[in-house]
Amino acid sequence: MTELQTNIIELEEYKPRFITPAEAPSTLGELLWSKYGSKISVDFPSPKTGGQLQITSQGWVGYIPINPQLALRIQPKTEIGNLFRMLEYAYDLKGFEILQGLVQCDTLDDFYQNLARIVASRVIARARKGLYRSYISDNEDLPYLRGRINIADMMRAPWKVGLSCNFEDHTADIDDNQLIAWTLNRIARSRLCTERVLPTVRKAYRSLVGVARVLPYTSESCVNRKYNRLNEDYRLLHSLCRFFLENTGPSHEVGDHTMLPFLVDMASLFELFVAKWLQAHPVEGLQTRAQERMLIGENEDLEFRIDLLVTDSANGNVLAVVDTKYKVPDSPSTDDVSQVVAYAEAKGCQEAVLVYPISLKRPLDTKIGKIRVRTLAFRLDGDLDTNGLSFVRDLLSKQPPASALA
Repeated sequence: MTELQTNIIELEEYKPRFITPAEAPSTLGELLWSKYGSKISVDFPSPKTGGQLQITSQGWVGYIPINPQLALRIQPKTEIGNLFRMLEYAYDLKGFEILQGLVQCDTLDDFYQNLARIVASRVIARARKGLYRSYISDNEDLPYLRGRINIADMMRAPWKVGLSCNFEDHTADIDDNQLIAWTLNRIARSRLCTERVLPTVRKAYRSLVGVARVLPYTSESCVNRKYNRLNEDYRLLHSLCRFFLENTGPSHEVGDHTMLPFLVDMASLFELFVAKWLQAHPVEGLQTRAQERMLIGENEDLEFRIDLLVTDSANGNVLAVVDTKYKVPDSPSTDDVSQVVAYAEAKGCQEAVLVYPISLKRPLDTKIGKIRVRTLAFRLDGDLDTNGLSFVRDLLSKQPPASALA
């Protein structure tokens, strides 16, 4: 990465990594435990670990800068090329064909800076043509007439010399541009970009900060936005902004030399990918709905959040509940089965499906009461579209489980 970050500790998700005292400072374990405990399991040196620090990524991949001389790089189990294709679906990038060539990247942080270059280059090109502008209502005391005079304000303060004017300002200081400026600010501070890319990022940032304020935004600001023929090219930019803002976390450092970690939650990505893939490959007569919320209890103080619902497009009846599990167990856990059965009961359907990224050694296909509970795989190795079609065939299978035939 940057010239200052000379020592990179490599990890693979869910695979324990032992770190000797010579590889990292003694404070590394405490820092990871306190700042990233939900993402990285930390076992401190003990006889159990052979006197070494043991760390294990809990389904998170990416890059964590510790200090200018040390960083962690966490590689996914999934093939890098397929991980990028998952991102295409999950972040609505599929139609833009921007990932051609990027699948040759060896690591997620390489991919990060290549995407950063794409964002920066497109911002620079748009700035040359002219940034998108919009009319914003404003009120100001002016020495001349602009727009309409605000009579009510002038009557309340007759001693004022200026004219209180209501007018429309045609400006580029709008959230379409502010959102991109904030994202470029985060990218520049991440320290993930080398000198090959960083000058382009800085140039793009400078083209915006002169006309748009740098205000904080979240990834939620990037979705459900409206576009027209004048800002249609912003659609891709905002989709990429969502990727950066969603996966670039807060820093554990303070001061002027802040470094931002880049971490992708593979469980969330898998869930979003499966939902988006199904929506992109509809089955006649069926619809899929993602992230269904249900309030439970007399006071509605409990909540179910169901990953996916498969419904009849004609009458809206729920045919199956689908819960994604980014795990690699031999068989489903009791808790997972209980959860998906509860979802099916709540929605009044008789099909409950647990989806894993691999085929389990001991799959489940049985009945609990009237509910058929199954484990299926949406495999992440090989061709994802082929795997998706195989998953859909299995999902639509009506063959009863063996236990039901007994």
